[in-house]
Amino acid sequence: MLRSRVGVMAIATLLLLSACANPTADKPKAVIGEAGTATSSPVAGEKYRITTENSKIEFIGAKVTGQHHGEFKKFSGTIDFSGAPEKGRVSITIDSNSIETDTPDLTKHLKTADFFDAAKYPEAKFESTEIKPGGEKGASHTVIGNLTMHGVTKSITFPATITVSPEVIAVEASFAINRKDFGINYAGAADNLIRDDVLLTLHVKATK
Repeated sequence: MLRSRVGVMAIATLLLLSACANPTADKPKAVIGEAGTATSSPVAGEKYRITTENSKIEFIGAKVTGQHHGEFKKFSGTIDFSGAPEKGRVSITIDSNSIETDTPDLTKHLKTADFFDAAKYPEAKFESTEIKPGGEKGASHTVIGNLTMHGVTKSITFPATITVSPEVIAVEASFAINRKDFGINYAGAADNLIRDDVLLTLHVKATK
């Protein structure tokens, strides 16, 4: 009987630890700084389109009792490509109101002034300022650019793996970003239960 109780307690403890795990613990952390100067358009090159049909922008937010998965359902952008990723430029615009999570009530709450305030800040934007070869944790490149979110513009640096084919440019990236760097704070003691870092994952396949 005692052994059975110990087994049940052990399983319950493992489940609790799993629920409380930090999804960003083993991920690269984005470097945030003052907004940089945007690069000029490539002199010659091709445009590859980023759409919701070929790409995903996903995230995981966590609190001490568990975590929630979400994504942005509406966004568009381009990659201006001129022979090599280092010569390219990425631009993407996200509809803040298109946020969707695994919990309908949370989805509604994230759109309010407590978090993204989608009514006041309907769009988030990213424009790259530099793409360098080599990146953290085996990534092929390091992407640097200006991210505007919740009315705040900051420079953000993160690793990404970029592959190029004649018809598709693929970008894969997964990194932690601190929501408070962009003024996303839930007023009150409840904010202490929400982890500052959010795991952002990009699956981009830009096509001609």
